[in-house]
Amino acid sequence: MNAGMLNALGEPLRPAHSQIPADIACAADYERHAAHHIEAQAWRHIQGGADQNLTLAHNRTAFDNLRLLPRPLADMQGAHTRTELLGHTLSSPILLAPVAYQRLVHPEGEIATIRAAVALQTGMVVSTLSSCTLEEIAQTGQAAEAEMGQAAPRWFQLYLQPDRAHSLQLLRRAEAAGYTAIVWTVDASIKRSGFPLPYGVEAANLHGMPATQHTSPLQGPILFGTPLMAQVPSWDDLRWLRAHTALPLIVKGVLSPAQAQQAVSLGADALIVSNHGGRVLDGVVSPLDVLPAIASSVDPHVPLLLDSGVRYGTDVVKALAMGASAVLIGRPQVHALATAGLLGVAHMLHLLRAELELTMTHLGCTTVDRITREVLWSVAPAS
Repeated sequence: MNAGMLNALGEPLRPAHSQIPADIACAADYERHAAHHIEAQAWRHIQGGADQNLTLAHNRTAFDNLRLLPRPLADMQGAHTRTELLGHTLSSPILLAPVAYQRLVHPEGEIATIRAAVALQTGMVVSTLSSCTLEEIAQTGQAAEAEMGQAAPRWFQLYLQPDRAHSLQLLRRAEAAGYTAIVWTVDASIKRSGFPLPYGVEAANLHGMPATQHTSPLQGPILFGTPLMAQVPSWDDLRWLRAHTALPLIVKGVLSPAQAQQAVSLGADALIVSNHGGRVLDGVVSPLDVLPAIASSVDPHVPLLLDSGVRYGTDVVKALAMGASAVLIGRPQVHALATAGLLGVAHMLHLLRAELELTMTHLGCTTVDRITREVLWSVAPAS
């Protein structure tokens, strides 16, 4: 971070803390701290949504509108948060979502995040647009596992490149580096973006690949009829991906029950119900709202993960009650990384786990598979 840079509050940018600030009591508290540690333009990019931020706001209100029904007096002996997902045992149904360019907020970027993930036995999804190479992140994770004597799954999130040869190259690199699943994002190939990366931050995995053009001239085609449209994912791309990897294939960005069903029929092993944190298109339905309908449209054994808007342990419970197998955490990991690096991310995950366990105790749920619609009050039936 350069001297003289200002944060979103107009103050000199503060370096990350070496200890957890004493006033952080829940995972959501990291957001207000992070504003002091992230450069102003980067902060606007991280925090913002599309257009009027309606989708961004609704992702939260969807959670806030659900009410939990406590059920005390349950015997909680032997209670735990472990869950099985795609052949892995997770310490809890919480994973770190793919977040690009983490060196925007901390000099160690994804290297710090993967060490925190291993420390808390939490799965991490590594972005195609990571600011450290996928190999560096995997090697750090493997070293941390050996050091700590425990494991955490690593998945690779794939943005298809305009040239399939480059997409295949990324796929083979992920397989060789030991990633155990591929997460294909389908909802963010075309989006508004005007954020220039600062010096020293880049898409480390895409060296040697042609840069994608994201703007159009004032005259001539705007979007339709331009090379940008060639980047829009298709069902044929899903067939191609399924034919080119034996790893579990997870499709991220599904909101339509009919498309969820089709994705599974074409070989998707799991789905991430997500609107990309409200960053791509405004006025979009929240993942939590459509989750029950998607759960009804696919085989019960197909894992459904929910992304967008999760901030509290109660949110995790609400998502599971509505049909999710697990949730992914996006912006909060950036807030925690900026505030206190590795320690911050680990502490944020610990707080979410603590909130989850507290909520399960009040609801009388000894395991996550006991979190059903019965823990919610006055929920409309699934369509």
